[in-house]
Amino acid sequence: MNELVTGDAVVLGLQPARLPSRALAIAIDLAVLLTVFVLFSIGLAVATVTLDEAATAAIAVATFLLVLVGGPVAVETLSHGRSLGKLACGLRVVRDDGGPIRFRHALVRGAMGLVEILGTFGVVGSIASLVSARGRRLGDVFAGTLVVRERVPAGRALAVPPPPPWLVGRFGQLDLSGVPDGLWLAIRQYLTRMNQLDATVRGSMAERLATDLVARTGVPVPAGVPAAAYLAAVVNERQTRDVRRVAAAAGRAGRTGAPDAWPAPVPSPAFVKPVTAAPVPVKGEHSGGWAIEVRPGEAAAPPPAAGGEDMGRPGPQAPTGFAPPA
Repeated sequence: MNELVTGDAVVLGLQPARLPSRALAIAIDLAVLLTVFVLFSIGLAVATVTLDEAATAAIAVATFLLVLVGGPVAVETLSHGRSLGKLACGLRVVRDDGGPIRFRHALVRGAMGLVEILGTFGVVGSIASLVSARGRRLGDVFAGTLVVRERVPAGRALAVPPPPPWLVGRFGQLDLSGVPDGLWLAIRQYLTRMNQLDATVRGSMAERLATDLVARTGVPVPAGVPAAAYLAAVVNERQTRDVRRVAAAAGRAGRTGAPDAWPAPVPSPAFVKPVTAAPVPVKGEHSGGWAIEVRPGEAAAPPPAAGGEDMGRPGPQAPTGFAPPA
């Protein structure tokens, strides 16, 4: 999985752009830049006809750097990562964390592009983009940026299901500081699609994730609590703590009269990007190595029928197995 993941283990709806779309965007940008460069060169040649050869050469070099290097840097800085070619192809340059780029990011990308795109006719940039898991060229690596797709098919978002009522607040004293982001992401993915899995596969995944979570928190699963219900309750506890921290910070900022210091709101679980196909191993800076994997021989169970049970409400069907302990 090559999607962007924040420090809160939330999958952002940003998909890295691949080489074909990036190559088309660069070709459009180069066509525009070369047209501008030729027009500038003709105008300067007419204006500097009376100058000596050294002055003419210096002006030509300055024009080359100004148009072919300074132009892309200025455009990406002012448009926050969208040049004409990227706008036409539905692409955008963002930081590694998904934020908008600044002048220093555009400057590094432009300087490296002079070498890997113009200097080698795009050979180095193409090879780097093919080797990178996120399709990044060398300029992106040094600048800490990523080219993503802005126009992607909209999907139906699935929220992380709530825990059973009898487990809400039971893990208020649990230390969650040692749980890595990759494990949080794997648990979220499992909870959003566990009812689509076969019962045997669903149970084994829940046990494995619960074991990993217990190893990081140091507190075993309470007796009689199903693994999936335990995972849902711990995720709910973490979300509750995040909301409290944001509310407390907003209250302090309001008392000091500094509304501009308010932190960004915590993303709602309803906007966590769902996994619509069988997940593959998580890779990336924030993955941590956990993944939900359904092997080819393991069939997915159909969605629960109407009138079945959901988490915390027993019914005639029991896809999740959540029930209060005896």
